[in-house]
Order: sequence, then C-alpha cells, then structure tokens
Amino acid sequence: MRLLLDTHTLVWALADPSRLSVRARAAVMNPSADVYVSMVSAWELAILQGLGRVHLRTSLESVFSEGLAAIRARLLPIQLRHVVTLGALPHYHRDPFDRLLLATAVGERLALVSRDGAFAQYGVSVVW
Repeated sequence: MRLLLDTHTLVWALADPSRLSVRARAAVMNPSADVYVSMVSAWELAILQGLGRVHLRTSLESVFSEGLAAIRARLLPIQLRHVVTLGALPHYHRDPFDRLLLATAVGERLALVSRDGAFAQYGVSVVW
C-alpha cells in the first residue's frame, strides 16, 4: 500500500501513535507499506509552530530527518502537477494545506491517512 500521511497523522505517529485509529496505525507501521510525507506538512507545521498552535518535542528539522526515518517515511516534494491538480479540485475542503495534500494524493495515486472526513468527498482512498 502507498500512503500519504496528513500532517496530524505524522505528528501523532511520531509523538503518540495511540491517537491513530487501529487501522491507520497498522497501515503506517506495516513494513511493506510505502509511506510518504509531503513537504506541505513541513510548511504547515512551521506556520502552526510560529503561531503557537503546535508544540513539537523536537525541532522541525529533526521531525523531518530522524522522525521520518523512524517510521520509514520518505519526504515527497511539492510538484507542479500537484499544484495543477489542486486548481481543478472542487472546493469541498477550504483548508489550503489539506487541499494540496489531497492533490498530491490524487496525483501520486496514494491513499491518504487522515481522520479528516472531508477527503472522502473527493473519491480519494482514505485510511483511518
């Protein structure tokens, strides 16, 4: 299975995996899964940290180096095709970070690991 972690899924997988659903935790921890984290999540976490809405136990750099390695995840850069896909999406979901994550999942044919129920409206595979 090829998975893209939503930002909250990444944070919980690293800091408190018990917050993930049983299905999401099993999918992320499955050694045969290809797990990806988008640069979108780094961007979102940097902004949320700056606003004081997220408090990471370690630096953002450590999250994206040591943290991703710990869960066998690979960093996925934002591609022009993701942005183009974003522009064609209906506006069911208003959050710009979530919309870019969704466009990335669509463009890369990844299942999105998220508790956000709004993603299902787009027909993308959601694991939770």
